Amino acid sequence: MCRLFGFRSVINSQVHRSLLAAENALGVQSNLHPDGWGVAFYIDGAPHLTRSPTTALGDQIFHRLSGVVASQTVLAHVRKATQGGSNVFNCHPFQYGRWVFAHNGDIPNFSERREALLAEVAPGLRRFILGETDSEVLFYMFLSALSLHGPISTGHSLHNAMSAMSKTIARVREVCDEGEKKSLLTLMATDGEILIATHGGKELYFSTYKRRCSDRDRCQHLSAVCEAPSINGQVNHFIVSSEPLQGENVWHELSAGDIVGIDRTMCVAKSHVNRRDLPVIHSAGVMTSA
Repeated sequence: MCRLFGFRSVINSQVHRSLLAAENALGVQSNLHPDGWGVAFYIDGAPHLTRSPTTALGDQIFHRLSGVVASQTVLAHVRKATQGGSNVFNCHPFQYGRWVFAHNGDIPNFSERREALLAEVAPGLRRFILGETDSEVLFYMFLSALSLHGPISTGHSLHNAMSAMSKTIARVREVCDEGEKKSLLTLMATDGEILIATHGGKELYFSTYKRRCSDRDRCQHLSAVCEAPSINGQVNHFIVSSEPLQGENVWHELSAGDIVGIDRTMCVAKSHVNRRDLPVIHSAGVMTSA
């Protein structure tokens, strides 16, 4: 399966270590996930997206990009194909407007259920689906659910985004899951200001603080929440990854069905899909445990 990485920070931060330098960095993982990569980062609120169907670790563009990217929001993905061939249209993240989206998982019977899932996409969005993957259809289902709360181009709340993601997952399971044949729907999305991710069957971890920040002596934004759990939910950085990355960050493991996200004020919230498949936010403040 694929690997995901998402990052939000109060300052522009370089992501070279997360993408390349750590022993289990995303680029290193691409040896086992060789079917493409993508990195999206935001400048002045606008996403800049680079994708390639090559293996990330052997791609000089990936190395160059990872070395220079400094942003408050980054979403990256390395792909091991389950649906669709190895071409740039099938590489993640996918983008529409300010939103970017990536998926780790698989819908086993996607080819048989593709038309039924496409019927869940708003008619005005269907023509933007260019690839062959289940993941891209999931993205446009998510955008369609989000549009029920208002135009996609407007700044949506974290709660609305969580609700749209939950509804998307619930509908896919209703249409596609049969007996032991379950869809794997670990998803991540951001508009550059909010970032959400959900554990849908493939492992996912998040971090909001470090044991001790190596930049503490020179960072002007150092505060208590950088090196300890937040008591009110507001943090200085938020990372979500398919694997805990080696280094200073303290990681929490999500359970299947968990959704975690950060809003425009850098407040973290965690939720879980309830029986009506809508997110119930458990404390938009305290995030002392996973």
